[in-house]
Amino acid sequence: MSDEKNKGPREEFKLDGSQVVTKIKELIHEGNIRRIILKNEEGKTLIEIPLTLGLVGAALLPVLAAVGAIAALAASMTIVVEKVE
Repeated sequence: MSDEKNKGPREEFKLDGSQVVTKIKELIHEGNIRRIILKNEEGKTLIEIPLTLGLVGAALLPVLAAVGAIAALAASMTIVVEKVE
């Protein structure tokens, strides 16, 4: 696992694959997210999405498309959200 130092507070959400994109959209709208990590049922990291203040609107479409494709292949996933302190 990666070095846990210098990381913000974290939250985890276990969801069905069909709910993942909707939850990620909700989290992004909160605006205090630094990074979103998607893990499969075994806990293996599938994708890490670093979020910056400038990443909004159309810039998110390819990211959400990739997340949707990954989520379609999984029965359930864990979203790890690293928040800004």
